Amino acid sequence: MSRPTSPIRRSPSAPMGRAASRLQQATAPEAASERLQKALASAGVGSRREMEEWITQGRVQVNGETALIGSKVGPRDVVKVSGRRVYLRFDEKRTRILIYHKSEGEIVTRDDPKGRPTVFDALPRLRGAKWIAIGRLDFNTDGLMVFTTSGELANNLMHPRFEVEREYAVRILGELSEDMIAQLLAGIELEDGPAQLQSCFAAGGEGVNHWYRVIIKEGRKREVRRIFEHFKLTVSRLTRIRFGPIALPPQLRRGQKMELEDDLVARVLDWADMAPSPRRQMRGVPDKHTRKPRMR
Repeated sequence: MSRPTSPIRRSPSAPMGRAASRLQQATAPEAASERLQKALASAGVGSRREMEEWITQGRVQVNGETALIGSKVGPRDVVKVSGRRVYLRFDEKRTRILIYHKSEGEIVTRDDPKGRPTVFDALPRLRGAKWIAIGRLDFNTDGLMVFTTSGELANNLMHPRFEVEREYAVRILGELSEDMIAQLLAGIELEDGPAQLQSCFAAGGEGVNHWYRVIIKEGRKREVRRIFEHFKLTVSRLTRIRFGPIALPPQLRRGQKMELEDDLVARVLDWADMAPSPRRQMRGVPDKHTRKPRMR
């Protein structure tokens, strides 16, 4: 005797067919919209400042129309950058931060027409996101580079209004006098505007070479080098050793990288006045022979 059978019911967690999935999306309540530049930055396309520039240049379209600064988008909008569709993320994503010890001779760009090595060549590949450089270092400068998948964090750390400290070790040919140091702390005039060091003190040296530790709160092109050139002094070595709350670990050698673990990411986000994602952070795996970066 056969037993009566009950109808098979799909569990709420079971995968749906494509048509059912589209129907659910179409009938779902409208998600909250976000400013376009913030949504693009959150998707890892670039920093918020870069996105604002691209929107101003007319490179971004929303639903077939050229976007404007301040436009808002949601999950149902079709966004294209330079003709290519970008899939935005509106759910909470894990923020990742990676530090890298840049060598002299590397450039901070994704593509170089001259074929020179770039810092992005050394970074791990990501799915559904990309690394955003927080600040830049010129061709002849080495030291700490910070990368993140969060455009909002990159904007908070790079935008001039936040005045995030950058600390450098500088070797010059010559020596600063007390009067020169006083002028640097008070502020000097460069060709593109005033420049000022927050701190400057001697850190040793031999013969004609002298080391100094300096702190500055902005990152204009070659600014530290130009500050010393103001006094006819040549910078023979320039190393960034700190950016905001993140210091370069002494054990992190040139060309090495290390991803910050969840507790350190949360501290950086707190420092930048950003709430950490409620999702569980996955631990990054540091390179061999490296330690956790120091936090300020």
